[in-house]
Amino acid sequence: MAERNPRELDTRAKAERPKQWMIPDVLPQVNEEPGYAMRWIRVSTLGNADPRNVSMKLQEGWEPVKASDHPETYVAETGAGRFPDSIQIGGLMLCKTPKEFVEQRSAFFQRQADGQMASVDNNYMRESDPRMPLFKERRSEVSFGRGS
Repeated sequence: MAERNPRELDTRAKAERPKQWMIPDVLPQVNEEPGYAMRWIRVSTLGNADPRNVSMKLQEGWEPVKASDHPETYVAETGAGRFPDSIQIGGLMLCKTPKEFVEQRSAFFQRQADGQMASVDNNYMRESDPRMPLFKERRSEVSFGRGS
């Protein structure tokens, strides 16, 4: 009869656990894809679906990130229904869009904000409002007490 090796000599590859306790991340870190920006998009709130928000984001150019493309992200449950292979956590779905879209969107809203500020400036200039220098400098001061 062949002699058996003691159990202590048998080795198994074990996954090492962390050496120190760490607070868990609510939203996992995902490896960035070159040329794309990542963002978590709301798909539901308190268990109620939010199809309007998802529809608007899809029209803006956001597309769901596939869980199969990012195996480094551990998700206990992937998306269901309309986006079966998506990464969804707590009513949020990870989406991506080309970085050019993000830059174009930022430029659009910056132009809107600049136009609104120009309109406010023109309105005060037209009326010769004495407060105009305050707004032209785009800052205000707060003082307390007398003579401050």
